[in-house]
Amino acid sequence: MKTHHYTTQITWTGNAGKGTTNYKSYERSHELSSAQKEIIQLSSDPAFRGDPTKYNPEELLVSAVSSCHMLWFLHLCAVQGVVVTAYADSPEGIMLEELDGSGYFSEIILKPKIEIENEEHRALLPAIHELAHSKCFIANSLTCKVSIL
Repeated sequence: MKTHHYTTQITWTGNAGKGTTNYKSYERSHELSSAQKEIIQLSSDPAFRGDPTKYNPEELLVSAVSSCHMLWFLHLCAVQGVVVTAYADSPEGIMLEELDGSGYFSEIILKPKIEIENEEHRALLPAIHELAHSKCFIANSLTCKVSIL
């Protein structure tokens, strides 16, 4: 078994001058960075006093599942001779919030739209999706259900 390590830097940028003196005194803004990569501006979900113009951690999780699945799917199609000419997904994550403010994702739903060169291969796609799902590093790390429509 190979081991891979991933490191990033998260930096809080939301000090509005008073630090965290109270719940409303600070912004939820922060940055995600990693060596030689673009900085991504983040915040919390607007439901939790975040900036709606910035990505939030929940969106990143849903996007990570979608991206990982797509990359495996494209690889497996190439190996099986299915030529994909376009792939787009509009994934949806369902998060449940408890009364105490904690929460968890109950499901992530992938909704890929795929164009292929040979329509006769379309019947192969469900099995390729299933195999891609079984290989996805991110999905394999989650406890919530991941569905593919």
